[in-house]
Amino acid sequence: MKTNWFWILVFIGPALALLLIFLIIPIFASLFLCLTDFNVRAMVNWSNAKFVGFRNFIELFQDELFWKAVLNTFYCLAVAMPVTVCLALMNSVLLNREQTKLKTFFKTAFFLPFITNTVAIAVVWAWILNPHYGVLNWLLGIFGIEGPNWLGDPKWAMPSIIMLVVWKAVGYNTILFLAGLQNIPDFLYEAAELDGASSWQKFWYITLPLLKPTTVFVTTMMIIGYLQLFEEPYMLTQGGPLNATLSIVLYLYRQGFKFFNLGYASSIAVVLFLMIASLTILRLKLGGQD
Repeated sequence: MKTNWFWILVFIGPALALLLIFLIIPIFASLFLCLTDFNVRAMVNWSNAKFVGFRNFIELFQDELFWKAVLNTFYCLAVAMPVTVCLALMNSVLLNREQTKLKTFFKTAFFLPFITNTVAIAVVWAWILNPHYGVLNWLLGIFGIEGPNWLGDPKWAMPSIIMLVVWKAVGYNTILFLAGLQNIPDFLYEAAELDGASSWQKFWYITLPLLKPTTVFVTTMMIIGYLQLFEEPYMLTQGGPLNATLSIVLYLYRQGFKFFNLGYASSIAVVLFLMIASLTILRLKLGGQD
């Protein structure tokens, strides 16, 4: 049978064009720009851009604000990922155990924050965390606790952002864990019960090992997602106060689209890509995935 290349190109051409325009070309453009001093003057006339080699990277590694952004981002990752995994796993186990008509309602309720527009979520959370008339401080006041200025205090700003990103991510990962749980054969639990295994033993020796592929996928996607933290701090704090919520991507955005230091911003993007790639490969290797 003769291959009809015309129709193949007709069907895959639009997808390839989008991939080329919005992914491949920007990647190579970023790799080129990170080796130049491309700035606002070069945007007017490209001849103003000069090749500077690795100078952007040298300056970047000496930039205290960049390392502050790195520290904030990894702080978010180190706290948010285990909390999200624990809550999502707990929710999925409960949903998998309960066979009620409310099961669909709870799955929808958990998943809803993930698909809700981040701008709308930020507006609601800004109201919840408001130090003067916010719901959270009002609830704390009922118990005689004086709530802090959640988004205005450098000590509490990043924990507030972490609360938001965890709340937003739990539902999606709950659905993933639930799908993994439903693929575990029931006869394994029945055999364990005949051997006198407790609920904790069944969870530790059956559920967790057989959920390993799902756990690897979930944690890998969290590494990729949390290292690209941007929308939440941008909408709620603009990286403040005192750069306490400044993330790597937010710093990249400042350099590229506020100060128009596109060469410097591209070097940040390259370093971030290397961080994500390295941690992703490490996680897959530790999870036994090829």
